[in-house]
Amino acid sequence: MKKVVIAGFGFMGTMHAQIYNQLRGVRIAGIIDTHPAKASKSMVGLGLKVPLYSSLKEALADAEPDIVDICLPTHWHARFAVEALRAGRHVFCEKPLALTRNEARRIAEAAKKSGTIMQVGHCIRFWPEYQAFESLVRSGRAGKLLSLTLQRRAGRPSYSVGDWLNDSALSGGASLDLHIHDVDYIHHLIGRPRTVTSRGTKDYSGWSHIFTTYDFGPNGPTVTSEGGWNYPAQWGFQMAFQAVFEKGTVEFDSTANPTLTLTISGRPRQPLPFRAPKAGESSTGAGNVSSLGGYFNELKSFVDCVRRGRAPQVATPMQAAESLITTLTEIQSAATGKTLSVPAKL
Repeated sequence: MKKVVIAGFGFMGTMHAQIYNQLRGVRIAGIIDTHPAKASKSMVGLGLKVPLYSSLKEALADAEPDIVDICLPTHWHARFAVEALRAGRHVFCEKPLALTRNEARRIAEAAKKSGTIMQVGHCIRFWPEYQAFESLVRSGRAGKLLSLTLQRRAGRPSYSVGDWLNDSALSGGASLDLHIHDVDYIHHLIGRPRTVTSRGTKDYSGWSHIFTTYDFGPNGPTVTSEGGWNYPAQWGFQMAFQAVFEKGTVEFDSTANPTLTLTISGRPRQPLPFRAPKAGESSTGAGNVSSLGGYFNELKSFVDCVRRGRAPQVATPMQAAESLITTLTEIQSAATGKTLSVPAKL
């Protein structure tokens, strides 16, 4: 049984706790949070009776965890990840990996030297609809992928402690916190683009909406994406994509029912099947995890890697660093109005 401590017990930390409680081979041994009253209330709500620590050093010494799960504001990722890795712990770190290229390099180097296992929370690589779409692309059933357009839109976030998400110095703004999901999926599905051309909207929270065209060369697909959270707070959330193949199209919309559809070979539009995680796959059989989608799948994959002593192949620190570099290049492109080459090395 592997012991995990969760650093940061806000929205994402509490979600991770719910998932760990439903996974085999792992148990929560402690929580790290600098807002004890709020964290304690959340712990009571989840029925968690574990120690609450104020620092990683204290948690490492007392709880002796095998895993440190980092759900902290982005500007703390590098410090906590490097400390945990140097202490010989396995690490799961929420996305984005870091705020800067230098911080990403520090984490990736520490992960390589540690001999432990690290995975980054780029959950879209594990999201059921996106996995089903990837399988269709790889199968060639619809022919060559000609174009792909992705969207990720949200109302202005108001739930972060101290409103840190709306401080670009702490979060990197919507481009780095929200839009990077689609950037990472593009990397996963197609690879690193040669260049990016970006435009966007900048306000008090940084680049709050960004539009990008990616160049994959004369033989690559046409790829565009947009992401932002400058919608009214009550607007809600939507993730979507549209793909055109030689023989058909695939459309995904998280707000639709069905969410994922396929039109191919002269047939009417129909749902494209995908496999969502089920509660019966958990250790207790309790709770409804299907709505947790990629969050459940990514943590299950990570825990399985730790239990088996096998390095993850998906959402690795280096992959996360590459997606970060592309997103930072998009931000620079939007700021300068220029088409920019994406660096090939960390």
